[in-house]
Amino acid sequence: MISLNARIGLSAALVLGVFIVLTALALERAFRESAESVLRERLQAQLYFLMGTAELDRDGRLSMPAQLAEPRLNLPQSGLYAAIRSPDGRVSWRSSSAVGASTPLFPMLEVGEAVIARVRQGDQEYYLSGLGVAWEVDDAVFPLTFAVAEDVGDYEAQIASYRHSLWGWLTAMAVLLLSAQILVLRWGLRPLRTVARELEAIEAGTKQRLERDYPKELGRLTDNLNALLAHERAQQTRYKNALADLAHSLKTPLAVLRGLASEGDCGGRSDALLDQQVSRMDGIVQYQLQRAVTKGRSALSRPVAVGAVVGRIVATLDKVYRDKGVGVQRDIAADAVFRGAEGDLMEILGNLLDNAYKWCRHSVQVSAQCGDGALTISVDDDGPGLDPQALELVLERGGRTDESMPGQGIGLAMVREIAQAYGGRVGFSGSPLGGAAVQVTLPTC
Repeated sequence: MISLNARIGLSAALVLGVFIVLTALALERAFRESAESVLRERLQAQLYFLMGTAELDRDGRLSMPAQLAEPRLNLPQSGLYAAIRSPDGRVSWRSSSAVGASTPLFPMLEVGEAVIARVRQGDQEYYLSGLGVAWEVDDAVFPLTFAVAEDVGDYEAQIASYRHSLWGWLTAMAVLLLSAQILVLRWGLRPLRTVARELEAIEAGTKQRLERDYPKELGRLTDNLNALLAHERAQQTRYKNALADLAHSLKTPLAVLRGLASEGDCGGRSDALLDQQVSRMDGIVQYQLQRAVTKGRSALSRPVAVGAVVGRIVATLDKVYRDKGVGVQRDIAADAVFRGAEGDLMEILGNLLDNAYKWCRHSVQVSAQCGDGALTISVDDDGPGLDPQALELVLERGGRTDESMPGQGIGLAMVREIAQAYGGRVGFSGSPLGGAAVQVTLPTC
């Protein structure tokens, strides 16, 4: 895929090119209209100059000075031509510049009629300005037509010179603007190149995270990348530690099983011991696997509605403990969400609610609230409660306060492991229902 530098550079060059072309066309049009307006005004001025110079006697004979004040009218084929037509339509006077030149056909105009137009005579084009006047001499009136024509060659040459100069300057300006734009783009996109270099260093193992101070537009991206990197490293560490702990924890039960195998058949005692060690190994495996797969907090996690998860777990436990007839009160805030893996939330709530169902007499209450940037989950029951001296015991893997109850003693240990992975904590207190209350606080709201 084309790079951002190339993409933005090409887009900028295209926009600048279109802008330069449109600007050049607009400026040339404006200059052409201005030059044409000046030419028309100049021709009008020449007409009034001729009228001021002309003399007419009582018989209608026209006289003009041999040399006119406008030098171009005295110079043959100068490009500026003038003529005066008498009432009979013939040309009474023609400027010296028209000698030997192919001049346009000067029209005969009615009194008061004015014309200014661009006309063609053979291969030549002219701007022609004419005016019909009534010339009074004593009591006589003589209609005359004054006309001035100028070759468009000088006008077109002026336009061509302006066009050449205009395109030259605009091209130079476009090159300068593109150069400046390239420098600005390189400076503006430098943080992205820095991110790329830091990511390469992370891939090479020479860095652990993005360390530079990036602009606010990239701050969210780099913060999420750092969170993702930290999350992945924590996950790898959990896998590594879980496998090491699993191997270490299985040594003792495996040694016991090996000893039983070497003793041969020892009757019921060996069977009970074998069952105990197998159960212990099963609990160890479940606990260590849960530690390994705990996702941990991530800024990229999709929010999970706590109320929906509670509803599914309660529906399942109602079936399991149908004979006990447990009544569940729920106080779940509408904005109570968990930002993490749904499986981790189900593991927390599943263990807490299962313990509450197991130890309660008839009532369980579950609540979840968001406040001060944290999600607080509380599960209360009306059971026998929990001895403060046993708090640390129940949070340890395999720790149990009543061996008569079924289970392996790893549920609350899993809850604590998951909460710690998310930067949270687990707390215990007395419940208003009369039993135990377990609170889990997760900084994920």
